[in-house]
Amino acid sequence: MLSFDTPTHRFHLRAAAVIRQGARVLLHRLETDTIWALPGGRVEPGEESAATVLRELREELGLEATVGRLLWVVENFFPHAGRHYHELGMYFEVTLPDDSPVLTGPGPYFGSESGAVLRFQWFALEELERLDVRPAFLTRALGSDSPVPRHFVVRD
Repeated sequence: MLSFDTPTHRFHLRAAAVIRQGARVLLHRLETDTIWALPGGRVEPGEESAATVLRELREELGLEATVGRLLWVVENFFPHAGRHYHELGMYFEVTLPDDSPVLTGPGPYFGSESGAVLRFQWFALEELERLDVRPAFLTRALGSDSPVPRHFVVRD
């Protein structure tokens, strides 16, 4: 994983999937956590960020998907568990096959990562303001569409 520590921050290179169906979006969180995020994970050395998205969806949910255009590049600075993080995120539009169980079933859906249970759930875009979604810019950005990739700097 492209993750390393400096004297002041832990750095991560992350790639995430923006999976929308109509006016709803697929989010995930650790079953024991209250913070929701887009599915994805850390990029491996030598791995393209779009390939990371496909690998993470396969590993966590057993899903096949198609990665589309890059939507956002996000410099995300946040504290967590007593550490300061500097994360560079690549956010891609992703589509699932029409017969995907995540599109046709009621959910929630469960996966795992390093032995921890992950909960995947669809949310209507208007529900996002009531959730703890990170990075926080997503509550607004997920409802908008730009023809070109956008750059965000977020300090949560």
